[in-house]
Amino acid sequence: MVFRCQRDSWARQFTTRVVSCRAAELRPEGGGEPVRGFQVVLEDTILFPEGGGQPDDRGLIGDVPVLRVTRRGPEAVHFVPAALEPGAEVLLSLDWERRFDHMQQHSGQHLISAVAEQMFGFKTTSWELGRQRSVIELDTPLVTAEQVEALEKSVNEKIRDRIPVTVRELAADDPEVETVRSRGLPDDHAGPVRVVDIKGIDSNLCCGTHVSNLSDLQVIKLLGVEKGKKNKTNLVFLVGNRVLKSIEQSHSTEKALTSLLKNGPGEHVEAVKRLQSSVKLLQKNNLNLLRDIAVLIARDFKSKPAPKQLFVLHRKEGDSEFMNIIANEIGTEETLLFLTVGDEKEAGLFLLAGPVEAVENLGPRVAELLGGKGAGKRGRFQGKAAKMSRRGEVQALLQEFISHQNPGA
Repeated sequence: MVFRCQRDSWARQFTTRVVSCRAAELRPEGGGEPVRGFQVVLEDTILFPEGGGQPDDRGLIGDVPVLRVTRRGPEAVHFVPAALEPGAEVLLSLDWERRFDHMQQHSGQHLISAVAEQMFGFKTTSWELGRQRSVIELDTPLVTAEQVEALEKSVNEKIRDRIPVTVRELAADDPEVETVRSRGLPDDHAGPVRVVDIKGIDSNLCCGTHVSNLSDLQVIKLLGVEKGKKNKTNLVFLVGNRVLKSIEQSHSTEKALTSLLKNGPGEHVEAVKRLQSSVKLLQKNNLNLLRDIAVLIARDFKSKPAPKQLFVLHRKEGDSEFMNIIANEIGTEETLLFLTVGDEKEAGLFLLAGPVEAVENLGPRVAELLGGKGAGKRGRFQGKAAKMSRRGEVQALLQEFISHQNPGA
């Protein structure tokens, strides 16, 4: 069956009747618990069911929102949260912004695919209409920057030429079907076959909704290529309003950077490079200072007349190297060390160092108390801690262990 949405992609409202309504569940696209509702079949519809790489439409049946539209053989099935009476006359209203976006991206894909094949022999093997950007999979291991530039220039010239886009229907057994570009029909296809023609450029079997003239696309921007599967290349693109939104976002980012960096857009890259160099130098200096602090902490501990058997230290700034330097300087043959770095309210790092047998016994218990994971060997057990606030409990555990080892202490 060819639906009203396929015969007239521009129709935004349509009156029809409910054929059937039955209870069902819908599994959300992002996962989660199924949503209870109803599957509604209408005599005809202006809401496109997903297919041909194009997502489904959204809209209203009366005042009831349509949450999903899928194709089931010759029927379009509308999932709604409230029941509708079979036989009732209803008014369909289309989410036009979503639909027109899909029309622009889909017709744009037809144009890009056709011109890429004509210019370079690159055949399209699949495509995806994404929420932010769309991707065409080309049957070639390499597309050069020069080819992308030439392709973008050519498709935009054709948009400016205002070339018509028309849709016609053929019987499934019409010999002409074999001459039209296609990646095949679904196994459960029923009814006539739709052919989308871009005059003088392309004829393609397609079930989707399309613009009526290439000028409706406004503009195409090819964002570049990415490595695809099995020696294929993914061509990333935007069409029409998506290009305008991308420019708006880029301009907002540019204005924010201009304000932060105190220079013009042409100087942003060099300014960021200078900042990166400064940050790297500061990080290097900071690491050197932390190493010096670690050595001083260890020497201060060792300089005391009667060093304790347990050394505990927490520092907000630091890393694994900082803790290991302290352990190396103090020595772990006789002293048990419990060191932590990180924010009290966030995850951090810990190191338990000391006599081998003691660390093997206590390490997993320390990690458990800190809500973290760790591993160790040769008298050191270190890892990540999710509950830094429980350091006191760990200290008590270690103190108790030492007391049992030295009852007279």
